[in-house]
Order: sequence, then C-alpha cells, then structure tokens
Amino acid sequence: MKILFSIFILILSISVFSQPKPQHNLKFDSLAKRWDEAIPLGNGWLGALIWQKGDRLRLSLDRVDLWDDRPMPEIHKLKFKWVVEKVKLNQYDSVQKIGDEPYEKYPAPTKIPGAAFEFDLKKLGKVVSNELDIKNGLSVIKFDNGIIFNNYIHAVNQVGYFGIENIREEMIPELMIPNYNSGEPGSIGNSVAGQGLQKLGYKKGTVVKTKNSIRYHQPTWDNNYYEVLVQWFVLPGNRIIGQWTISNNKLAALPKPNFKLKEPTNWPTHEKWWNDYWNRSSVSIPDSILERQYYLEMYKFGCVARGNTPPISLQAIWTADNGNLPPWKGDFHHDLNTQLSYWPGYAGNHLDLTASYTNWLWKVRDENKRWTKQYFETGGLNVPGVTTISGKPMGGWIQYSMSPTTALWLAQHFYWQWKYSMNPKFFKEKAFPYIEDVTSFVISLPFLKMYQPENIISSSPEYFDNSIKAWFRDFTNYDLALVRHQLRTQIAVMVYGKDYGKGTYFMKVVLDSLGYYDINETGLTVAPGQNLDESHRHLSPYMAIHPLGLLNVEDAKEKDIIDKSLRWIEKKGTRSWCGYSFSWMGCMYARAKEGDNAADMLKKFATNFVSPNSFHLNGDQKGGQYSNFTYRPFTLEGNFAFAQGIHEMLVQSHKEFIEIFPAVPKDWHNISFKTLRTEGAFLISAKKENGVVTEMTIKSEAGGALFVKLPFPTWLVKGVNRNDIKIENGIANMHTVKEQIITFTNAFE
Repeated sequence: MKILFSIFILILSISVFSQPKPQHNLKFDSLAKRWDEAIPLGNGWLGALIWQKGDRLRLSLDRVDLWDDRPMPEIHKLKFKWVVEKVKLNQYDSVQKIGDEPYEKYPAPTKIPGAAFEFDLKKLGKVVSNELDIKNGLSVIKFDNGIIFNNYIHAVNQVGYFGIENIREEMIPELMIPNYNSGEPGSIGNSVAGQGLQKLGYKKGTVVKTKNSIRYHQPTWDNNYYEVLVQWFVLPGNRIIGQWTISNNKLAALPKPNFKLKEPTNWPTHEKWWNDYWNRSSVSIPDSILERQYYLEMYKFGCVARGNTPPISLQAIWTADNGNLPPWKGDFHHDLNTQLSYWPGYAGNHLDLTASYTNWLWKVRDENKRWTKQYFETGGLNVPGVTTISGKPMGGWIQYSMSPTTALWLAQHFYWQWKYSMNPKFFKEKAFPYIEDVTSFVISLPFLKMYQPENIISSSPEYFDNSIKAWFRDFTNYDLALVRHQLRTQIAVMVYGKDYGKGTYFMKVVLDSLGYYDINETGLTVAPGQNLDESHRHLSPYMAIHPLGLLNVEDAKEKDIIDKSLRWIEKKGTRSWCGYSFSWMGCMYARAKEGDNAADMLKKFATNFVSPNSFHLNGDQKGGQYSNFTYRPFTLEGNFAFAQGIHEMLVQSHKEFIEIFPAVPKDWHNISFKTLRTEGAFLISAKKENGVVTEMTIKSEAGGALFVKLPFPTWLVKGVNRNDIKIENGIANMHTVKEQIITFTNAFE
C-alpha cells in the first residue's frame, strides 16, 4: 500500500507532467479546529474532512447521495397563475406562507451527513506537520514522536484508506455517529445555521463491532437507510492499514486487501486518475496568490465531480459536521450555485466531469416536466430553482426557487457540453432535445406573448429578497437576457441540425418581439424603472455580459453599455457582496477586457472570503474589509467561479472566435497555459514571455472551421498551408480536420 510503503519514493515518482507544485499544497503545523477548515478529500462519491475535535483526530465522512428526499410540505399547492393574481392584488403574504415559509420551517428535504471516526491524540502525539498534496489527494500528518498518519480516498473506487506508521500502542478508531437520535430536542436554527439533526426524527441507528471493524446502519426517511463500514488491519512493523466506505440503501462492503501484493489498495489506479486529471490542462501566472488559489480550486473540482455522480450541490461531499443540517440544507440551488460550480470544467478540459451536471438534469427531466405541468400548467420543460437530489421542488423565496427562467440558464450547460466537445451523439440525444423542451416551455408562457403584458411578473435574483417588491411588472434584464439567449441558442442548434424552415423563422420573430435590454446612464438596469440602487450580491442584472455573452466589447454600442454598467457597479460598492460575487465579477471584468480589475477582484476573494483550507465561506473573514457579510456558511460555487475567472483572463471563445490573453494585467509579463478548451472543441496552448506573445498551438479535436484572433502582427505557422488561411480584421479563418495541430509563432518582424 503506497500510503505505508515507500510513500516518499512514490511522491517523487509522480509524472513530471503533473502541474501543481509543492507551494500550491495545503500546509499547516497543526490540525484545524473546525470542520470547515479541515483537510478535504474526495472522489465525487465519497468525501472526508480531517480535523481536530477536542482531543481527538477526526475524519468526517460523507457520501454525495445521502439525502432525506421527502416531499416539501404544501409546495404542491402553488400555481403560477395564482401567484400572479396575488401579486396583482398585493396579497403576497398568502404566497409566502405556502411557498417560502416551509423551507425555513421543516428540516427536510435536505442533504444529510454520514458519520465520523476518531483517534485519541494523546496516543498519536503532537502534530508537527499537516500537509495535503493536491497532485494526488494524499494527506500526511506527522507527529513529534515519529508517527505518520496517511489518508486518501481512492479516485476510482468508493473506498477511503488510512494508514498509521510507527505506532507504539493499540490504535483503534472510534466511530462517532450523527446525533439523529440523541434524546435532545435539537437546535432551532434558520436555513443558514441549520436545524439540529434530531429534527429529522430518525430511528436510532445500530453499531456492530468486531475485533477489526465497525458497521453503522442508520435508518432514514421512508424505510431508506445508509451504512458506514470501517475496517483496519494491524501489520508487522508497527503499522495499521484501514479502509472505509459508505453505502446508500444497500449493505456496505469492502474488499479485503491482499497484503501479498506490492500495492494492496490499488494506489496505481488512484495515481493514474489524478495524473490524467492534472495533465488535461495547466496555467502558469506570475501572481502566486492567484495561482495557488486556482490550483486549490481545481483540486476541489477533481474531488467533487465525476460523470456518473449527482451534480455539485452547495457543499457536495463535505456536509457540515457540527450536529446541524448543512447551510441551506446542502441542496441544489439553480439560481447561480450549481451553474457557477461547473464553469471551470469546460475551459479546464474536464468534459468527463462536467457531464455529471447534464447527465443528472437529463435523469430528472421527467420529474421536472411533471412539476412544470403542475405549477405552470403548460407543456415543455422548466426546473425548480431549488431542488432535492431527485429534482423535486423545495420552495423558499419562490421568485427564484420557482422562477419561470431557471431552465434557460441550465440549458446553457447543455449547449456548452455540446459546443466544447462537438459530440454529435450528445447533440442529437441530449442537447437538442433538452434545449428544444425548454424553448417549448418559454414560448408557451402567457407573459411572453406581448399581447398579454398584464400577466408579466418577473424577478432578478435576489433583488428585494423575497418581498412582493421582488416581483416586477415588466421584464427584468435577468429574465430578458435568459429568454433572448435561449431563443438564440434554439436558432443555433436548429441551424446546426440543418433546420432552416419555419421553426427558425418563428424563433427569430419571437426574438425580435422581445425588445432590447432596459438601459440608461447606469448601464443595464434591474428592470424598467428600477436601477441598481444599492450594493447587491447577485450580479443577475448583468447576465447579458457574463455568462451569456450577449453583449461584447468589440461592438461600440455594447461596449458603452458594459462600461457604464461596470462603473455603476463600482459606484454602488461591495458592502453587500458575498464571496462568490467577487469571483463572478472577476469573470465579468475579464469579458470587458479589464485585466487589472479582474485580477483585483479575484485576489480579494482569495484573501478575504476563503477558509485556510480554501473553502469559500461567503462572508468577509477579515472583519468586513470589503463586505458587511462576515458570517461563514461554506458553499462551493465561489471557489469554482474563481477558477473560471482565471480561464476568462487567459482565453475566450464565446464570440465565435478564439482569443488568447484577452484580459491579463499589464504587469503579467510571463504567462503560459496548456490545452485549455474552447468552443468548437479546440485545445489551446500559449506562451507570453517578457510581455510578448511568442507561441500559440491549437489542436482541433473534432475538425471544422477555426476562427482565431492572431496575437502578433507577423507570424509563422506549422500544421497548415499558409495559403489556406484567410485573414479579416485580425481574425484568421481556416478549415481543420480532426486531430490537426496548428502552431503559430511570432515572427518578430
């Protein structure tokens, strides 16, 4: 087992192509004293947090699909038409009672934790080193008496491993079960702090011990259950090897390690997965804070995403271990959280992992269609803005949790999953049908038909929170941008599918009927008659800039709108922002080609809004330097939006052409990146040395037309006949074949 045998030789043998460096690792001289500062491990299915609770070393264990999926009471009573009428009559308290209050009142549905096991620190000694090697997901804790405690979760198999070297006395893990049935009433908290786990009303779980194992069986809601199994083996040479797993609605089982083998825990397959992951892409930037944070974000992305798992929820596989429900029930928030969580996977060249999002949305499509018919009383497809793991609605601030436009933002990910891969099978079987179903829903809504303006109620997350004022009687720029983008996407996929008939013409007619965004001296407004009057955490009014890319700085009129919008946001300030706001704003600045501002926003995120272990804590952890929010609920979307901010600074392709280094700070003279992915299924590598772009290599994974902005006035090219390249306005256009590699180099003339 590598975590016990020749571990340091192993680390040195990692492929030289692995991108993270030792300075990117998490390194401490003690154990974290809070669960949200712990060392994080994961493989998409299982997660662990390593920290100190009292005088014990604790491993908090989790599984992605541990859910209490009972229906949210009363939510089925809501009808969109009824909500519209109540808004018109100014009788919104009745809507809040059914739509908003149950989310705060009832403990479930919710994500739930697994268990934990602990070791006595008095036996282990004093910690002198606590390090996570992010290139392979290996945690190594060293003690002053020579004991070494190693942990990893296998990247492929649903097993976590631990090993202890140089033990001096018996080391037996003690299982700590969640307080579902503690005899205490449980805390009464809001959705941020979380209610006590006792509120779920579960029967007491059972624990069965043998001389080298512990099995925990926990009944949950409606005859569901999960099991945690921990095993350990005492080996010659004062060593212990242990393993653990969590199962959902089946008996937990672990393979017995074959200690006759050199690698009894299948480390080579684990190492191979992480090597492949890091070899997919890399970046090198001169800002050490941003580069380290970037690699920590991409490490976490590798921990939480797999193509066959449920998607990334608020905390994914790192559910709170504090006796309460996780912040916001650990659910699936689709008014930005799940969307932002997958942003870096596309450009980062991890389409096998972003597939978990579209696969799950496809899996729950029938349930979402059922809800669409029930709530909106129409056909097509929409998705609740806050859902359980099975796609059922959870309510809470229904302007957003039951918004008419949620699925339109989600459909963008189907478009991206296809556009970044150009996979014809995915296009035909999933992307086109999903996008078409969403469009069918949109054009069926009465408020979209301009002859019924009296039925319009529109919102902009989360402006005016959940008050009746959050409903606007005209299109918000948030909803309008999403509808415009959806119709443009529908036209694009119809054209790609060679449908040039009446359907395409009709979509263009509907698109033209929508009108333009509401703009004034502040740039994009929230809605007609409503400017952004105060600092606001959700950048919803500016969706047309990013991520939808409907407004671009290459167009003079659109650039003016973007400039005015950004300056107005700056004027309103960041006092009411959360951490993710800074990450998202970094992306938006990059789209505006304001590299210095983009880097500044991302640095504020990395220095003020993350825990020592890099977790996004939403609030300003330096006492309110940039934001009045100083709380610390952990969610992941801010982390992953940060990583995408770096990608946006290095390469963009949303404008139908590829551009490298579009938004890098003026003092970033030496930069490089390798095989970042763009729309059209192109893999791009580029270098900038001493402030000058020297080389750009493009691999055409799927073939087809390539449009790329040349970063130098004179150039040499390999891999394509120069005569086959057409240049217009600095954009090179050429035809490529599958797997073709083209390299442009600076001719320095």
